[in-house]
Amino acid sequence: MSSTSAASSGRRDAAPGLAAPVPPVSRTALLRAADRVPIEAAYAPGPGTGAPAIVVAHGFTGALERPAIRRAAAVFAQRAGVVTFSFRGHGGSGGRSTVGDREVLDLAAAVAWARSLGHARVATVGFSMGGSVVLRHGALYRPEARGDEWERGGREGRTGAYGNAAAGAGGGARGPAAHGAGADGPVALGSGTEGSVALGADALGPGAIPAGTVPYADAVVSVSSPARWYYRGTAPMRRLHWIVERRTGRAVSRLALRTRIHHRRWDPEPLSPTAAAPLIAPTPLLIVHGTQDTYFPLDHPESLATAADPATAELWLEEDFAHAENAASEDLLERIAAWATEAAGRRPSRGT
Repeated sequence: MSSTSAASSGRRDAAPGLAAPVPPVSRTALLRAADRVPIEAAYAPGPGTGAPAIVVAHGFTGALERPAIRRAAAVFAQRAGVVTFSFRGHGGSGGRSTVGDREVLDLAAAVAWARSLGHARVATVGFSMGGSVVLRHGALYRPEARGDEWERGGREGRTGAYGNAAAGAGGGARGPAAHGAGADGPVALGSGTEGSVALGADALGPGAIPAGTVPYADAVVSVSSPARWYYRGTAPMRRLHWIVERRTGRAVSRLALRTRIHHRRWDPEPLSPTAAAPLIAPTPLLIVHGTQDTYFPLDHPESLATAADPATAELWLEEDFAHAENAASEDLLERIAAWATEAAGRRPSRGT
């Protein structure tokens, strides 16, 4: 385990101005997750052929068009192709937010799209809620998995869906039928119209993802993630629980925050970030957290780092960095991009 404490030039409550030009979006897509929820996505090409891709997973109430995500994409695009998307219940995506549970299916669809665009190596970078999602995705979607299991819908990427691995982490594994896994598997790719792309078994056509493809990540970066569920130890998290758990709060979220939240509680409970962390190895993992984070104190990243494999994980504790994408400085984003692109190349490519 490598642990560093670095000074960040980012402001505590707002992101600094963007110096790098915003990369042009060359393609937009309407992806479809395993449970058929439509997910809006956009792609910006990287600096040249052969570059890896970075898939960006935003925080709660974010979306692909939000300034903080566009700023991060601009920095990342200097080193990699960049896929941004809106989680379910956010932005132009369908469905309702499950606050990190079924969102792992949205990320899997985005990773599969990145691979279908020709990127042999893909890193995931998630912020806050997205940080917890990339951890679970990294644990549950593994490069050694057999593609035919995905095609049968044998793994859905939720609690227990990775069979013995999740059970060994105390995830309370259940069979895939308990999660409502579709028989079509998580993703399939078909050509849309006017440059759009649809994912889902009903969209198979020219350019479909080859049979046996597993939408795994070659490197995982989790920024400002919680270590455990239901944390209420700070005022911002108590407010968030009011928004999520109360009917009035969900109405406020829908009208003021443009985030549609599902009213049902988790059943079963998703694999926790701490339980997911050790399952990510041997995939490289970077945990990034700010010393000024007002949502999750430092015991959260420290718990994640302790649980992770010390041979493949790193912890960065960033001074003067607050929480997630809105507070990330350009310097921090550049260092994350450099780490992600280098780490994604450590594993031998398995193709697309």
